[in-house]
Amino acid sequence: MAYNPNNLSALCYANGFTVWHYRTPDDYNVVDWSGSGYFNEAASMLRVGDFMYVNANTGDPARQHATLVITENKGGLVEVTTVAYTESALVLGFDVESPRIA
Repeated sequence: MAYNPNNLSALCYANGFTVWHYRTPDDYNVVDWSGSGYFNEAASMLRVGDFMYVNANTGDPARQHATLVITENKGGLVEVTTVAYTESALVLGFDVESPRIA
């Protein structure tokens, strides 16, 4: 359940704002995304106000998806807030979603 820098990529950026994508096999509900300093290693790239799309639990058919916003980045300590969260299951090739707002 450690941050993997190879799984973080910039999707687009303009005017000092970046949209990121992060993929992890970790269960979204088990990881302490903000309090543990999960993204501290990426502090030099992440800016307050950036958004991040997270695909979690990628090795399981019950995948998890979240939208995070970077709320603080001071002295190498990164904090994020979950804006939206949903789980989906692959059923006969179709995604069946049950949205839940965090």
